[in-house]
Amino acid sequence: MKWNELLVRYGELSLKGKNRNVFIRRLRKNVKSALHGLETVDVQAERDRMFVRVEDPVEMAEAMERLPKVFGIHSFSPVVKCEPTMDAIYETALQAVQMNETEGKTFKVEIRRTDKEFPYISNELQQMIGAHVLRNTSGLTVNVRKPDILLHVDIRRDVAVLTSKVYPCSGGMPVGSNGKSLLMLSGGIDSPVAGYMMMKRGVQIEAIHFESPPFTSELAMKKVMDLAEKLSAFGTTVKLHVIPFTEIQQKIAHKIPDGESMTSTRRLMMQIADRVREEVGALGIVSGESLGQVASQTLESLTAINEVTSTPVLRPLIAMDKLEIIQIAQKIDTYELSIQPYEDCCTIFTPAKPKTKPKLKRVKHFEGFVDFGPMIEEAVQNRRIYTLPRVEKDDFSDLL
Repeated sequence: MKWNELLVRYGELSLKGKNRNVFIRRLRKNVKSALHGLETVDVQAERDRMFVRVEDPVEMAEAMERLPKVFGIHSFSPVVKCEPTMDAIYETALQAVQMNETEGKTFKVEIRRTDKEFPYISNELQQMIGAHVLRNTSGLTVNVRKPDILLHVDIRRDVAVLTSKVYPCSGGMPVGSNGKSLLMLSGGIDSPVAGYMMMKRGVQIEAIHFESPPFTSELAMKKVMDLAEKLSAFGTTVKLHVIPFTEIQQKIAHKIPDGESMTSTRRLMMQIADRVREEVGALGIVSGESLGQVASQTLESLTAINEVTSTPVLRPLIAMDKLEIIQIAQKIDTYELSIQPYEDCCTIFTPAKPKTKPKLKRVKHFEGFVDFGPMIEEAVQNRRIYTLPRVEKDDFSDLL
């Protein structure tokens, strides 16, 4: 016997009412996207669970690596099916326990009997199946409170489904079930974590990145592409909008005093992001700011930056400290990418003494000497758009 099917248990969407099917359809789409490229995979969604059938053992192992990243899944188990007869259930239950990799000494049988016409009730089935396993194994005992191995038997009208292993997953909501937002992706530690946290709440993410060649390098651009690709592993593709920002940054450097230049830079970025957000049909802008972390993230700075838009700006990291953010970055495998020493346009043009409490009236006064409108429009129109993941994941030849 071999595991060739995965039982997927829904997460938070199990609490949904009449519109549950909308969330399930979205989750099925995301699961298929996450398993793209595996040729022997078939995904079947039901109201209370999902089955992923994988014929090839190598692809089964790969599927089990990818599924934990898909938001909307609470857990999954490799399962085996058999006829809903006691002889078949006895044989399959014994094999399921023997195939469990856990170095266990205790076990428990858990029954889910959806076929109420089955000739035995749940308590009887627990005793009968447990006794059969005990008779045919050595060294195992029963522990109903905290077993090493939990043998779950689901008896339906036409099939019995058995499993003895549960793998926890990311939970949350299926990406795309809660609208779309535009993520300001800098290449640092914070912004990928912000994107991850919004995706966990079901938000579809498109990303925007500002580049300033020749001050920023091709390697910095590749790093951002890699980060966007990491985010795409959570069950959906991610579009990345790359904005040419050199001309605007040079204009800010020449026309805006150093103390206010960082605030003006963020305000211009926000205006461009808002234009792109409108074009792609996103409902909000996501930023990785954490209150007080740097000069541009004080409450006064954020107020001045927000003034240029009425669009909701979502800041999921706002009350987190750096160590908490780093822990999440390490968990989602973006940290090592983010700390690569390739500077983005914000760090290169950072003034020596930026204002931590900028005065909005003063910032707007200096911005009034420059007509940024045409430059904003040109930057939006000249952006490049990439879709991640790529078919060939390491193909960055057009960037180098």
